[in-house]
Amino acid sequence: MAQCCLPRSGYGEVGYKLKSLSGYVSTNCNSGRFAVLIRCEAKTKWHSPSLSQLTASEPFPKLTTVEAFAPATVANLGPGFDFLGCAVDGLGDRVIANISQDIPPGKVSISSVNGDGGKLSLESDQNCAGIAAQATLELLGVTSMGVSLSLHKGLPLGSGLGSSAASAAAAAVAVNALFGSPLSKDQLVLAALVSEAAVSGYHADNVAPCLMGGFVLVHSYEPLRLIPLPFPPHLDLFFVLVSPEFEAPTKKMRAVLPTHISMLDHISNCSQASSLVCAVLCGDISLLGKSLSSDTIVEPKRSPLIPGLREVKEAALHAGAFGCTISGAGPTAVAITNSYDMGVMIGEKMVESFLRYGKLKATAHVQRLDREGARTM
Repeated sequence: MAQCCLPRSGYGEVGYKLKSLSGYVSTNCNSGRFAVLIRCEAKTKWHSPSLSQLTASEPFPKLTTVEAFAPATVANLGPGFDFLGCAVDGLGDRVIANISQDIPPGKVSISSVNGDGGKLSLESDQNCAGIAAQATLELLGVTSMGVSLSLHKGLPLGSGLGSSAASAAAAAVAVNALFGSPLSKDQLVLAALVSEAAVSGYHADNVAPCLMGGFVLVHSYEPLRLIPLPFPPHLDLFFVLVSPEFEAPTKKMRAVLPTHISMLDHISNCSQASSLVCAVLCGDISLLGKSLSSDTIVEPKRSPLIPGLREVKEAALHAGAFGCTISGAGPTAVAITNSYDMGVMIGEKMVESFLRYGKLKATAHVQRLDREGARTM
């Protein structure tokens, strides 16, 4: 009997966990090939990871005020569902953190949120920035003073550009910097993951590249192991981000994901994800584009829910893009190129297609790969 080794765990943005395959193997006598279905179990409840202090002793504050920026991210990158992502320069969220005597020791308070249209809560335990900041205080072991946050949203909510991850990452970096930045960025991912687990699932394909910059591979979740994938520094890589005026509800985007996938699709996606990693490390933008355009599991299910997306992808490729796919859960479409001017032209064609075929207005941004990640300003 054929066997398939799958990850022991790893819960992602859609709340699914891969399970063993007993009873799902059949054979085709003519071809001699196995037809295997991989079954996925939906998780109904998220559990935040437990945190413990990572510093030897409680640090003293080095600054009273810090402002931090965290960039947009493109998660999944086609076949890399829940384990691949990258950071995009220019767009992002800002957080200002202040040491405050008016806040209970070891606690976080949010004084203001701007740029969200009044949709986000000022309650720290119901806000991505507040949750991540509180987790950062726990990792630091800070119990003698409180922190106040001001969040400035530069990313639209529910856009597929890692909006919640950017808020969490900016807050974690800002709070860490108040105390001299004793925690490394990969340690701060633990704090940001607490926030992600609370709002969209325990997945690091947004928060890891948001904090660390560049491309990041999530090797494992238990324990958390992240592998930066350096893109050659002498090469340019531009992302054409086209966001339609359309809401893609997370619940709806989760509901369409398959509970079973064929072994052929599983093999295809593994092959394309492996090729994508190779393309990043080698700086092969052509292969990178082909790989991110070749998801056979998630994109085919989500694409029909975004009006005009199929034609938008075709327009991007016809205009010269190396590849195009959905950014995260959507509705933003992302194409890649190696020229800013080419990116502008590709973006125009994608915007036109959203309007013509999806009856949706859209905006386009052409941005470089962000190689630095979240940082103080």
